[in-house]
Amino acid sequence: MNLSALVITKNEATHIGTCLESIQFADEIVVVDSGSTDKTTTIAEKLGARVMVHPFEDFAKQREFTASQAHGRWILFIDADEVVTKELKEEILETIQSADTSHVGFRIPRSNYYFGKIPWPAKEKQPRLFLRTALTGWHGAVHETPVVKGTIGDLQSFLVHYTHDDLTSMTAKTNQWSLIESALLYKTHHPSMQWWRFLRIMLTKFVDSYVRQSGWRAGTAGLIESIYQGFSYFIVYAKLWEKQLHHPDKR
Repeated sequence: MNLSALVITKNEATHIGTCLESIQFADEIVVVDSGSTDKTTTIAEKLGARVMVHPFEDFAKQREFTASQAHGRWILFIDADEVVTKELKEEILETIQSADTSHVGFRIPRSNYYFGKIPWPAKEKQPRLFLRTALTGWHGAVHETPVVKGTIGDLQSFLVHYTHDDLTSMTAKTNQWSLIESALLYKTHHPSMQWWRFLRIMLTKFVDSYVRQSGWRAGTAGLIESIYQGFSYFIVYAKLWEKQLHHPDKR
């Protein structure tokens, strides 16, 4: 078995079908679900995935468990709202079949689409393809990063990411993830939150999204997304402030 495609899910019935159809070229597809209440697992099973349920602690641990279920020499991590393009499929197959590759992992360029159809100007790279024996774990409860023994190279073809379907799902995810992120900040004894810290954080995130990433080129959607980035981090740090208020640092 040469390639295992791995997907972690929860209530992804809207996206999971398109995602799994794009990775049918893998020798096996493993879906690890953390308790979906919609038809995510049913759709995944119909599309030939090996589905198992595993309770969610954090993203790093969920990815580690998922990797432990793979049998392929290479493993490809794909999120449920992502799609592997034909060009990326061909590049992945060519890469893992090459006997002289010196890398044990690869970053994949990702093109983001907001509200199902609006492209985000800035592109990013995500480490997603690994030699299974070289991937030793993941680090970070949110925005997790892989721990790899060896060098990581870069693929050229794009992974398509359909993020932020609507404002309702955006705010729901922010509320969920902010609990984890604020707890991590509190655990690392983040300095006491003062009013000016909120302004600095929100402005920094807005400028990064709207200016550095050229969000202005996406029109109204770019402005909404950039303001929302500032709002998302406001929620994280407001929850941190709340924790500090009720449980002062005893250092």
